Amino acid sequence: MLSPVLLIGAGTGEATCGILYLAGYLRRHGIEAWVRLYDGDESEAELERELARLLAHVRPRLVGISLKWFHHVARAQLIAKALRKIDPEVQIALGGNTAAYYWKDLLGWDCIDHVVLGDGEAPLLALCRGDASPPNVVTRTGAEIPRRAPLAYVQGTKSEDVYYSHFDEIFLSKLDLHSFSGWVAPGKGCGENCVYCGGTRGIQQATFGRAKPFLRPEESVLRDHREIAPRTWQLRYDFAGSSGAFLDRAWAGVDLSQHSTTYFLWGVPPRDLVDTLARTFRRVFMVLDIGCFSEAQRLGLIKRGLLKPCPTDRELMEVIEDCRRHPNLELEISGIAGLPYASEVTLEQERRLVEHVISLGCAIGYQRLEAQPGALVTEHPERFEMKSEARNFPEFLSYFAQRDAGGDGTVPMLRFGDPALEASVQRTSEQLEATVRKHAAARGAFDVDGRTRLQNKSIGRYRVPLKVAREPVTVIRSVNGMGLACAPSLSPRRFSDPLLEQGEAGAALLAVLAAFERPTRVDAALTRLRSSARLDSASAQEVIEHLAAGRFLQPA
Repeated sequence: MLSPVLLIGAGTGEATCGILYLAGYLRRHGIEAWVRLYDGDESEAELERELARLLAHVRPRLVGISLKWFHHVARAQLIAKALRKIDPEVQIALGGNTAAYYWKDLLGWDCIDHVVLGDGEAPLLALCRGDASPPNVVTRTGAEIPRRAPLAYVQGTKSEDVYYSHFDEIFLSKLDLHSFSGWVAPGKGCGENCVYCGGTRGIQQATFGRAKPFLRPEESVLRDHREIAPRTWQLRYDFAGSSGAFLDRAWAGVDLSQHSTTYFLWGVPPRDLVDTLARTFRRVFMVLDIGCFSEAQRLGLIKRGLLKPCPTDRELMEVIEDCRRHPNLELEISGIAGLPYASEVTLEQERRLVEHVISLGCAIGYQRLEAQPGALVTEHPERFEMKSEARNFPEFLSYFAQRDAGGDGTVPMLRFGDPALEASVQRTSEQLEATVRKHAAARGAFDVDGRTRLQNKSIGRYRVPLKVAREPVTVIRSVNGMGLACAPSLSPRRFSDPLLEQGEAGAALLAVLAAFERPTRVDAALTRLRSSARLDSASAQEVIEHLAAGRFLQPA
């Protein structure tokens, strides 16, 4: 039996929530599973030191690396090589969307033993138990790449045994638990074949065996919420098929009135979904993907079968007006620049719609078209008179290996073959990105003077890193998700973590927040802080402006 099991992500930052579902599933079936959810190691030396520490602590017989996103292929290789160097005997498995798509290439690495295809719960359990032929697992034996058998394990609407559990046991540190961003998967799969996407219906069928998307059993989603609601300040969702009624049942008996939520969707959201989100959560951030900001280009792509159903401009305005009824709901409209069939006409439509949506108070998500493995425009750019900066596994691996070695954090892009059109698209993209940045900065800005009435809007109670767990630490979140940890009892020299405000600095932050527990004018708060907290006016004013800029304090 391969136990214990250590599950980690291939990228820096928070790993995908998939390893949390896997760890709970393994624990419920008798396998000791642990997760490293957050990876902040910047250099190769730091990564090796941390992996060596983890292996010495957990002593795993199997390490599973989540390779969901194609951006992480180079780091997955770096991690696997480091693990093999540290412990030549440990078994190493890759899983996730990108791993399932590029399984044959990945098994060519001598540092990889197994690739888990499709959904990983039952296959990983069978692998850990030592089954002779675990389903959906391709194992390398020697230098020969084995053949891939048909997928034998495919999740669907009756998969009731996949849900979050054991959150008090699976994390290796409180920092990992604190890093969890609250992802819940109401459903899985996609029924569309967008030209730019690497997770289309066809690829889902090939890599996961999903003929169509599905909603998970309501009881399983409810189990997710019961497990994580007391442990996180927000919940995040990314599925276009659930309704307000479905979510109401999946939240039954769980108090989310002090939580925030982020909901990603496309198409025209049902009104009951919007109303349910606004009624349930203290703050809602909804992201609506409309494909692109040119209606003519959008409808043309839909007509050709190259884009999912998206709203017309008229329908979009109705959605925006509907969302504006809810003061606790913020809406972002997102689209991709540089999609096929762009022209000077569509670029002008993009400019007008972006500026109009901004004038209505919405946030904007806007970026150039990137290359994704398996996407039609990436695999066959010549059909659209375009060029891709990466098309196959060696090219993606080479691109990200160079970036990780000191690049600027970019991804491979798709460009138009016509130099004049490409220049025009790039120029428009840069202009609109500047407009979006200016608008985003202005949204959180307001002048603070003595007559400004502010109120403390920070929310929630949170876990803290284990190394300070025995100290009084207050962790606060602003409504936009920015976080601060304050520990007045700790010497500023004790910890170097820049997110931990210690000693007098931590005390000053908490004192200012307390002064604005109720709507209070700044000049009145300054008077109170001089006497009660012994803060001079200049220092207190600086702290107030700092907290206002982070939206911890907001106009009352």
